[in-house]
Amino acid sequence: MLRPTPGALTSRRLEERPANLPTELYVHGGRQPSRFSAVVFGADGAELHRLGGPEDLEGLKRRGEPIWLRVMGLSQPGQIAAMLEVAGVPALLLPPLLEVPQRPRVDSLDQALLVVLHRLSVAHDPAHLISSQVGLLLLPGLLVSFEEASLGESFPELTDWLRSNVGTVDQRDLDDILHYLIDELLDALFPILEQTANRLDDLEEAVLRRPQPRLLNVTFQHRSNVRRIRQQIWPLRHQIRRLLGQRQQLLGPEALAGFSEMADQVELLFENCELLRHQCDGITQAYAVSVSNRMNQVMKTLTILTSIFAPLTVIGGIYGMNFEHMPELHWRYGYAYALLLMLLVAALQVWLLKRRGWFKDWTALR
Repeated sequence: MLRPTPGALTSRRLEERPANLPTELYVHGGRQPSRFSAVVFGADGAELHRLGGPEDLEGLKRRGEPIWLRVMGLSQPGQIAAMLEVAGVPALLLPPLLEVPQRPRVDSLDQALLVVLHRLSVAHDPAHLISSQVGLLLLPGLLVSFEEASLGESFPELTDWLRSNVGTVDQRDLDDILHYLIDELLDALFPILEQTANRLDDLEEAVLRRPQPRLLNVTFQHRSNVRRIRQQIWPLRHQIRRLLGQRQQLLGPEALAGFSEMADQVELLFENCELLRHQCDGITQAYAVSVSNRMNQVMKTLTILTSIFAPLTVIGGIYGMNFEHMPELHWRYGYAYALLLMLLVAALQVWLLKRRGWFKDWTALR
């Protein structure tokens, strides 16, 4: 019998979804229809069964063999509750698993282990992140997975591996399968972070070469994605460590070793997120410096033009006066003399400024 501490199984819903809805949820208006299947681990290996109703699961339960029950789609809570009642899942465990979106969590009870994560991926545009909730529940002889959105088979690679009879008996233990499921969800984050890092490298070079507000907007979008991934990893840092210290009876030595490696994996993911956040800040600073340099170049160009035309304006103003007794007023070549004087003054200024390096473009591509 489960005896959780007060508030241990309270639903902790997020104010908003970590990322955009996946395609499967868009098609069904936000909640995908529920489908059920079960993987039964018998003496001859893993067997996959499609479940049409609770009576199908009841027949499999009579065999007394470990079962991995997969729930795909959460739009029909009545059918899910009926299926889980046959499976022997206590009703008090359901709110954190069926209410979406939930805060990532790892809750360890005497005879149950509850895990809630979000499956993150990128859309066609790498700047857009999509997410769907995945809940995992480990009980004696039973593993239940709850997927908010599942296109096709649930965890197809792991399912094919289990059915291929390649694994030994201890690799079919439910605690090991739970570790594999969590590991698969976390491993999916590394390609996202790697793709984000490559995009940020291109953005950093682009803002140094030709800064544009569009590049800064894309950088902010990637920074937001990294922040969302970091928010999904942050709660797992101490929760997995706490799980390892509780000596959960449902976890065998291999599963505990796997969770220990998972703790290191979470730390690595968290460090990568921090590095990418700093890189986004560096791109923002590079954009500001690049724009400032270009503005300084513009101001320098205007200053050069002003300094060149200022003496010419003085000369033109002097010879534009209409006093009657001006010495050069009746010169035959006075006009040509004035133009020549302006040209010489301008050439002398250009030579002096060029010698001092004023004409160097510090924003040119190098």
